[in-house]
Amino acid sequence: MADLIFKSVRKEFAGGVVAVEDFNLTVPSPRMVVLVGPSGCGKTTLLRMIAGLEQPTSGSIHLGDARLDTMQPRHRDIAMVFQSYALYPHMTVAQNLSFGLRVRKMPRAEVERRVVEIAKTLELDALLRRKPAELSGGQRQRVALGRAIVREPRVFLFDEPLSNLDARLRTEMRGTIRRLYDRLRVTSVYVTHDQVEAMTIGDLLVIMNQGRIHQVGGPEACYRRPLDTFVASFLGSPAMNFADGRGEGGDVVIRGGTRFGVAAPLEPVLASRPGAELRIGIRPEDIHPAAAGLAAPVALRARVVLREPLGHETLTHLEVGGVELVARGAREFVPAADESTEIFVDAGRVHIFWKENGRRIDAAPEPAAAGVA
Repeated sequence: MADLIFKSVRKEFAGGVVAVEDFNLTVPSPRMVVLVGPSGCGKTTLLRMIAGLEQPTSGSIHLGDARLDTMQPRHRDIAMVFQSYALYPHMTVAQNLSFGLRVRKMPRAEVERRVVEIAKTLELDALLRRKPAELSGGQRQRVALGRAIVREPRVFLFDEPLSNLDARLRTEMRGTIRRLYDRLRVTSVYVTHDQVEAMTIGDLLVIMNQGRIHQVGGPEACYRRPLDTFVASFLGSPAMNFADGRGEGGDVVIRGGTRFGVAAPLEPVLASRPGAELRIGIRPEDIHPAAAGLAAPVALRARVVLREPLGHETLTHLEVGGVELVARGAREFVPAADESTEIFVDAGRVHIFWKENGRRIDAAPEPAAAGVA
């Protein structure tokens, strides 16, 4: 097993369009790493550079001791699953699965063994004689997965493979991909703009925007301790609520006058910059109808604007001092619309960022995403 290493990778297209800038990352083997971010952030360009479909403008990509970006694509021992399935329409499922092995002139008995094994794993054994036109979207995606897996490569690449599926099939295929990875334990790079996919599939998230890394870490760590307002707003559905505030001594004052203390390690940070403009972030699930069970409750007076019952939970839109917040909780969370109510947040679960640059106040001055041990 070999680590996948990116060293100062940059990609600039004709016309001066920079897709990836100063990308440094070490992915320990074996890991399922997910490149996640909005459309146009450079994640697919990175995937294509790993595969050899694009060349870096500068920097290098390594797999262990081998430098990938100087190799021909066919020598990289990498398998890619595309968004569009990319199946051969005139071939049967069995022929699609075995095509890459036959091109490599693998012995027929070994080809048949691998195809049968993968077909059983992906529940395709009853479909081996069908052609892609006779399959559903989910079945086609499983064939595309199987065609990559049957090669037993050193790295798997997934380019938004579930984006063409409906919601139910996406949920099903997320589980399929994760179970396959847990069984195969091969370094995998998965690209998506869907933060739910990223959180459920990945061991390691690489959150990107405008060609740069904003944060690298486990899904739970990135969600619970985002390093900046971009990561905080990108991860989570509904997104994190934000309000303006300022520092006063060792306290935070939210617009409207609500004051609360911060954890002891943060007090000197705020005290060193009196009056500093802040962005206060609160996750929807951290807004509560009562103070019971909260370690450091902060009370806010809110007006109910809208309720969205979802069955298992209710999203409640609240207006607090001219700012709209969204709360997520049980059906009985709030009274009827337009009524005023008191809501509570735990001061220990509030996220505080510098307004000037969006960085978390207790984060390092520069993104700590250059590499992962």
